[in-house]
Amino acid sequence: MERLHLVNKGSKLHYREAYGKYMARKRFVILVLIALLLGVALFSITAGSAGLTLGEVFRTFMGTGTAQAQAIVWNVRLPRILTAIVVGGALALAGCVMQSVLRNPLASSSTLGISHGAAFGAAIAIVYFSAGSQHNAAGSGAISITNPYLVTACAFMGGMISVFVILVLSRIKTVTPAAMVLAGVALSSLFRGGVALVQYFADDVALASAVYWTFGDLGRTSWHEIGLILIILGPTFVYFMFNSWSYNGIQSGSQTARSLGIHVDQLIIVSMVLAALLAASAVSFVGIIDFVGLVAPHMVRKFVGSDYRFLLPASMLAGACILLLSDLCSRTIIAPIVLPIGAITSFLGAPLFIYLIYKGAKK
Repeated sequence: MERLHLVNKGSKLHYREAYGKYMARKRFVILVLIALLLGVALFSITAGSAGLTLGEVFRTFMGTGTAQAQAIVWNVRLPRILTAIVVGGALALAGCVMQSVLRNPLASSSTLGISHGAAFGAAIAIVYFSAGSQHNAAGSGAISITNPYLVTACAFMGGMISVFVILVLSRIKTVTPAAMVLAGVALSSLFRGGVALVQYFADDVALASAVYWTFGDLGRTSWHEIGLILIILGPTFVYFMFNSWSYNGIQSGSQTARSLGIHVDQLIIVSMVLAALLAASAVSFVGIIDFVGLVAPHMVRKFVGSDYRFLLPASMLAGACILLLSDLCSRTIIAPIVLPIGAITSFLGAPLFIYLIYKGAKK
């Protein structure tokens, strides 16, 4: 009896040690992503036509830099970098949650038509409610959002149309996950047609503003817009993390999740609404940025697995890194010309999307 007790005690210690290593490995991945994000952000501050050195950047942060360095860092590069971090994190977090509650590895704000629905709503606000304007400071043709609350509200309503359709389809048992993605593609085409019609009846200035907005640009946000996205991102991230165990339960099926006491229907609706709000708020300020929400969760899933306690923060950090690296490429490939950030992320995400379809077809 004593020997059996010792064996059981040894097994418990073994499993406890193995579980400790399992958790430590996942925490290590999170720390690596944080370090990578900080490193890329620091490098992005120095990259550009102005040619700032690390020393000049640090002196600027300490308040002893030159006036030119202060203007470049605080007014141009730092807002752009923070925009990439919060927008990339928001899109990746939204995509990770959508993939969980819909149990569809191809789900994201771009593949389900949410981004283009939000773009349609934002285009209506810009063209018909004068929520955006174009100015040609230094020949840049930049866009400024004069009413960010109205643009976000319209973008959210446009994104919610796609969410409503996807939620209805998800309740039909005969509809497969692939069919939901095809429905998202159809919705994206529908919203693109709506955007084209809105632009067709717009005047020249509104048309230029709307077209330029759809290109995707991280340089059009100010500290105010960054703060607004953070206000939405913070509480939604807390909610998603609070329900991370529930997302783990959903992966075993709806019936199993219900037997564990999870309110599946309520969780799906609330999660999709919050994910749509995240995607809409991000898209409304920077334009259409595709595939970040699709790519990031799949990249980190190889390292942290499908435990949403770690997959959610890892996806958010990976999305921030992806968008920050994409912005770095857009600013340096043919500097001083800045390429549309949406084009860079599409070149990155489209091959992965095709690979996921191919992988699913083989299975």
